[in-house]
Amino acid sequence: MQQRASPGGEAVQSTSELIDRLGLLIPGHNARDMVSRFDRDGFCVIPGLLDDDMLSRQRQALAPWVNEGPTGRNVFEGTRTHRIYAMLAKDPVFAELVVHPVALAWAEHLLGASCLLSACLAICSGPGESAQPWHTDDGHSSLMPPHDLLGVSTFWALDDTTLENGATEVLPGSHTWAKADFPGVLMDQDFADESDVEGDPGAHPDAFKVTMSAGSLMIARGDLWHRGGANRSTSSRWLVTPQYCAGWLRPLESMLVAVPPEKAAGLPRRVRELLGYSIHPPFMGYSDGMHPERVLPGAGTQHAI
Repeated sequence: MQQRASPGGEAVQSTSELIDRLGLLIPGHNARDMVSRFDRDGFCVIPGLLDDDMLSRQRQALAPWVNEGPTGRNVFEGTRTHRIYAMLAKDPVFAELVVHPVALAWAEHLLGASCLLSACLAICSGPGESAQPWHTDDGHSSLMPPHDLLGVSTFWALDDTTLENGATEVLPGSHTWAKADFPGVLMDQDFADESDVEGDPGAHPDAFKVTMSAGSLMIARGDLWHRGGANRSTSSRWLVTPQYCAGWLRPLESMLVAVPPEKAAGLPRRVRELLGYSIHPPFMGYSDGMHPERVLPGAGTQHAI
């Protein structure tokens, strides 16, 4: 099957190539059905990808930053939620999620091999947290929906996410909608310093709560309308969400600033590429006319573009 091109002009894998790749990575799942559901609904869930040891490593590395960190500054971040940014600067163990082969299979298929890490944060929703405003992860774009795909978001469940503790809610098929204005949509005032929200102004008849067992992965298009659910339980709900964008786009978080060069140098090469030490063909991303990785400690100066 002939390769298609991303909006940035880079050749990306065909659907059959993605299905074949997933078939090798997750042989116990129906990859063809999974891809079909993703194309229709804008998301899919793959259970059981992280074993107990991997979950333990992730939670242990995350715990100090949650326990000692502040809660959100506004309604969107969640005033009873801990958000941990710049994760790869805090502990290299989080790279396990960023370059997990199943997550990368989707990101590279949809965005091309030159895709970048646009954001990587942990979202630890505490008891009593309200539902987020509805939003898309590419909502910072000025493009009117529907539009070409700009990004892919992954959601790793480090806990069981349930109806009670704030499972992510999605509007299936909303990546095809032309409308971007309905009750509960993210507005400027949702970034204000508000501590409480009365009721649920964003209740939507088409909302689907994505419950997942710990170790599961949800893959979603960046233009899918979704929100964090209200946490009505007595415990926190931990998710880690690496998000990827096309290689020709500016990431949400300035990864080359968030992760100091001396720490980036110690990360696996594929992670460094996702941070921006890479080239989007033919030469976007160069530094002083050369490959950007040359600025890393110990890299030398002879990298060609």
